[in-house]
Parts: sequence; structure tokens; C-alpha cells
Amino acid sequence: MSLFNLAFARQQGGQFVLRVEDTDRARFREDSEAQLYDMLGWLGLHWDEGPDIGGPYAPYRQSERLDTYRPYVERLIESGHAYYCWCSTERLAQMRDVQQKTKQPTGYDRLCHGKTREERAALPGFSETPVVRMLIPDDAPLVFEDVIRGTVSAPRPDDQVILKADGFPTYHMAVVVDDHEMGITHVVRGEEWISSTPKHILLYRWLGLEAPKFAHMPLLRNTDKSKISKRKNPAARLTWFREQGYLPEALVNFLALLAYPPQQDAEGNDVEVFSFDDFSRTFDWSKVNPIGPIFDLKKLDWLNGVYIRSLDVGEFASRLLPYLEEAGVLFGNPSLGELGRLKLVAELIQTRMAHLTEAPALVGPFFVADDQLEIADDARAQLKEDSPRVLDAALHALGDIDDHGPGVLGTGSAWHAPVIEAALREAIVDGLGIKPKFAFGPLRTAVSGQRISPPLFESMEILGKTSTLARLRALRDSL
Repeated sequence: MSLFNLAFARQQGGQFVLRVEDTDRARFREDSEAQLYDMLGWLGLHWDEGPDIGGPYAPYRQSERLDTYRPYVERLIESGHAYYCWCSTERLAQMRDVQQKTKQPTGYDRLCHGKTREERAALPGFSETPVVRMLIPDDAPLVFEDVIRGTVSAPRPDDQVILKADGFPTYHMAVVVDDHEMGITHVVRGEEWISSTPKHILLYRWLGLEAPKFAHMPLLRNTDKSKISKRKNPAARLTWFREQGYLPEALVNFLALLAYPPQQDAEGNDVEVFSFDDFSRTFDWSKVNPIGPIFDLKKLDWLNGVYIRSLDVGEFASRLLPYLEEAGVLFGNPSLGELGRLKLVAELIQTRMAHLTEAPALVGPFFVADDQLEIADDARAQLKEDSPRVLDAALHALGDIDDHGPGVLGTGSAWHAPVIEAALREAIVDGLGIKPKFAFGPLRTAVSGQRISPPLFESMEILGKTSTLARLRALRDSL
């Protein structure tokens, strides 16, 4: 919702307002607001007004606006559009249980309507602290216009609570007041709120306020078309995508495509890779698909790979740092030498990655001491009987390479990939008669400790002659 909200606001030259709706104290979490800032900031969806930066309609936390809501509630009570309800939670639970068992329509039975506190106190199920409920009329507006869906019908609501016993308004009351007070013109939210829209329209009408336009976005679906659940699907948490090594720009592109068609090039062809600015510039509510899109992670993986390959190698290397630090490959404030080596390695692996989380396994061997390199079990298991001969030939061939002269890496060494490759092919492919696709497996295992690694000859160049020979010798001695 935030993505489409912001795209429209930017296109129209409007303001994107971040409001923290924290009136449900039972579900309140201290860290939720910080996570909201963190993830929206990570995605590049920056707001113009909000609790952290202020704005003309501050405060932007609903818990800090309680004095704003109370006069509106009083107006509704005075006009007869709302009333006090003293029913206890036990009494309400019993009422709902009877309704369900007798297959009656569910909803409040208006036991408190029209009664004074004293009259209601004489009846069972009384609570000392009342709530305030809307008095839904028989002719409640059940049809409204949606900028995405056109004419929409919603079910008839019951007498919704608008002020809770703790003095906090419910979502329904708070958003109506805040949208009016903050000059909100368009409300973008999930389709699960369609059933609540008649309540909001009634509140606007009763209070003499102009209602904003409503846009109800489709809900995302799993591949089996079920609704995505935060409890069952980790992808329902935005933090999951950063943890899994997705780039924020790829995720923004993917989320836009979920409910919106691709961009068009000059020839009218579909273009699925586009920036937020492109999305915002051509944004049109009529193009939003109201049918719940399928959340296809394979598509996101593809997009992520496209964006990874498009990064400048220096930028790509910097994006890897948090994942390498978390894995213990590098630590805070790496040296210039480490950063230089990382950039060289990043250039080797950039085209081979779909997620940034793949980096530690690929980069780690370049930042571990030679005698600390561990050979993975699957890599050792695939070594063939001729591995000792291959390693012996490689040690002999590489040992003969002159390690003095003008170096490609600026180290004063002539050790570089084309020379390494030529020497190894002559010694192993030509000298031992081993086919190229089998010839270098033992060397790859020795250098990286893995079955799959960055390009071998370039890896040896980055490691240098001393480390390369030490690793080849270590594996040979273990066979």
C-alpha cells in the first residue's frame, strides 16, 4: 500500500503522510515504529510528514492525539448518532455465542441503546466503564465508489465501537478524524477494509466532513491462492527480504508488478524492469489489478539477479558488507587492503548470485588463513583417484611461474590469470590427458574448500602464488 500511495503522491505533487495508528494497545509493540521507519527507509519509500520528522498536522501518533478525538465523539453522542454501551466482555461473548448457535445475524443487540447508566446497571452483564458505539441506521450507505474497483457493495455493519473503555478511539473513529484533520485526499488500504468503509462514510456524513477517495488494494496470495499469513509465511514480513539478501530496488519493482502491468517501451513492448520513478511517472489507478496477485518468489529471484548484475562493482561490494560481517567473514571497519580484495572478488561473483546471502560462502575463502581453510565434506567426497596426480602437476607447473615483474594486482608480481590458466592446461589437460571439465576439480576444492566457487584462475590470481601453493599442498598432503 505504501508503494502505491507514494507513487501517486509523487505524481500529483502531493505529500506522503506517515501516521502511526497505535490505538490498539493490546497489540501494541514498542519496536514496531522503529521497524516501520527502518523498512520503509530501506525500500527508499520516504515520507514527507511523520512522527520522526514532524509536519503541519503533528502529532502523527494516534496515541498522542486522544484530545483531538474526544470532541468528535461527543458530537456524535449529542446528535444521537452514537451511544454509551456498558456491556461487559463476558456478556458480549455470551451474546455472540447464542447468535452463532441459533444462526442469527451476528452483531451488537443494542441492549444499552436508549438507557441511562442507572437503568443499564440494573441489568445483568454491566461494566462500570462504558464504550461508545455508532448507531447504524437502517438506510446505511452500503455502496460506494472505489478508484480501483469502481462501484463497490459492502455488507451492512453493526453498531461499531468508536471509543473504547480505555479512552482510546478505535481505528474507525481515529482514521476518519485524522484524515479530515490532516487533509488526506486519498486513502489506500487493503481490500479487507471494504466492509468497514460504510462505517467511515457514515462518520464523515454525520460530522459534516468531506470523505476522501478510497482505493482498496488486492490482497497478496500464496501459490495455492490462499491469503498470505504472517504466521505461516515468512515472506509476509518485509524484514525477511533483507535477511534473505534481496535488493530493495528489486523488491520495489517486484511489488509494483504484483498489482500493476509492466511499463511500455517506445515500441509498445512490455518492460518488467523499471525504477520507482518510472512507476510513479506513469501511475494510473485504473491500471491496478483488483484480483489478488500470486506472490511468485521465482519472479523476485530473477529480478534480484538482474538488479545485482546492474550494480557498479564498487556498489555491489558495499552491499555485500553487512552479510559478510554478519557471517564473520569481515568485521567492522575493514582495511583498505581487505576492501580492495573484496572488490576484486565481487567482480568475479557478481554474475553468479541471485541473493546477497550467497556472498559469505563465495567470499569467505579469500579472507581465511591458508591453514584455517576447511574442505567441505561434499567437496572432498567428489575428489577422484587421480586427484593426487592433478595436484602434484599443478604444484609443479605453478611453482615454475615467475612471481617477479609488473603485476596486474599492483603487487609487483607477474602472477595473473591467463598465465596461470595456460600453465595448468599444459600440465593437466595436455600433460595428464584429463578432459578440461574434470581437470580442475581438485584445484577448485583446494583453493576454495567448496565444490562450487568463483572462477578458478582469477581466484588464484587474487589469492596470490604463496597462498595458492599452500592450499594445493595442504589438500595434497591430506590425500
